[in-house]
Amino acid sequence: METEKRLHELTQEQTEFKRDIGVFGGVSIIGGIMIGSGIFYLGSYVMQRTGMNSGLSLLCWVIAGIITLFGGLCYAELGTAMPKAGGRLIYLNEAFHPVVGFTAGFTDWLIGGPGSIAAVSIALMNVLQSFFDINAFGVKAGAIILIIALTVYNLFGVKAASVVQSLSLVAKLIPIVIVMLAALFVGRVSPDLSLGSAGTYAEANDTSVISMIAMAVVASLWAYEGWTNLNTVAEEIKNPKRNLPLALIIGIGGVTVLYTLFNFAIMKVLPHDEIVAMINNEDLYLGTAVAKKVLGSAGAIVVSVGMLFAMFGTANGMILAQPRMYYAMAEEGHFFKSFAKLHPKYKVPTVPIIVQGVLSVALVLMRNLDQLTNLVVVVGMIYNALVIITVPILRRKYPDIERPYKVWFYPVSVIVTAAIFVGLVIISAIEDPVNGALGLSVPIIGAGVYYAFELKLRKEK
Repeated sequence: METEKRLHELTQEQTEFKRDIGVFGGVSIIGGIMIGSGIFYLGSYVMQRTGMNSGLSLLCWVIAGIITLFGGLCYAELGTAMPKAGGRLIYLNEAFHPVVGFTAGFTDWLIGGPGSIAAVSIALMNVLQSFFDINAFGVKAGAIILIIALTVYNLFGVKAASVVQSLSLVAKLIPIVIVMLAALFVGRVSPDLSLGSAGTYAEANDTSVISMIAMAVVASLWAYEGWTNLNTVAEEIKNPKRNLPLALIIGIGGVTVLYTLFNFAIMKVLPHDEIVAMINNEDLYLGTAVAKKVLGSAGAIVVSVGMLFAMFGTANGMILAQPRMYYAMAEEGHFFKSFAKLHPKYKVPTVPIIVQGVLSVALVLMRNLDQLTNLVVVVGMIYNALVIITVPILRRKYPDIERPYKVWFYPVSVIVTAAIFVGLVIISAIEDPVNGALGLSVPIIGAGVYYAFELKLRKEK
């Protein structure tokens, strides 16, 4: 009887939230969060980690996209079967134990969400720094002002935030597509896409090609970061059983094509020696250099506008989506009661949104951009692997639950995708032990917080 009641709670679509997000709104949340400043500079990090091999770097962008897509397909199955606010927290609770779901939410609350918001806000101010005389203090101050402004705006309902998200997606795609198409048609360079030099580089640097690919994929996964956030607003999506998987497939698939073509377009315009020289001189914004070459003096302005809209959309999308997970934590009874309250008029979790803003501001003051990006990716991959594993577990636990959408090529796709995420976590922890240790310590702290609330609940009973 208890199981049937729990099953009804997980699958029913009645909600206190307002269902104001359609397919395009869902795609806008995914694309708006995923397509940030990374499209313009992360190609440099991928090139570095592949030994400056153009073919291998493009392959890593495709591999990261495929990994992300199959991860998204797993989320689509879970989200349509259990269309509840909180996303992966709900799935981890049901598959393992509530403490696992809680630690995922706690990690997102303390690092994942605020870390992403802080990183992209700093990156946005770095772009403005190239046009205005802004010192290091000004960059951080500007990032803080942006976070506060978007946090306040998101307090006025998901519909208003979703409209801004859709507009910013269109605004950011226009300049990106202009630069990409111009580069593809104007570029006269024939990039060498052979993989031979990768083996030579690996041998000379006492590493392996597999390790190179893994670290390059980790770098490119930062550009794909954000695809998990649509499920956290499942209770605010119109007809989630149809629109959730559709938005995930269109969003992730489209972003994968865009990233791969954009990086190939860079190689069509900039000779390989020039790319290597720029990266070695720490001039990482290859996209900006391409825009200047194909569009002249206007190119830098076009790229900068695209970057600003891209990062603005990412910040707004994160501020919109993440607090729903913190709301779900509180609803389970293992977090502050104030986090489980929706605004009577706007139907948004007001306190989680505000607290997320405060933590984001704190991280802006504490860490730099590179530290934030590495930390967020490592922590995120741990829980992405666990959520993917929940697919077969929940199929066995709830065999009769309605699954309007099922992941493709099951079970091979699930096993391979989970194994890849686990492998990337291990390699990342070895290559970057500081962030690896920090990433693993936060869930442990979260478990302690969970049991503190559990003890309090038992005393109240």
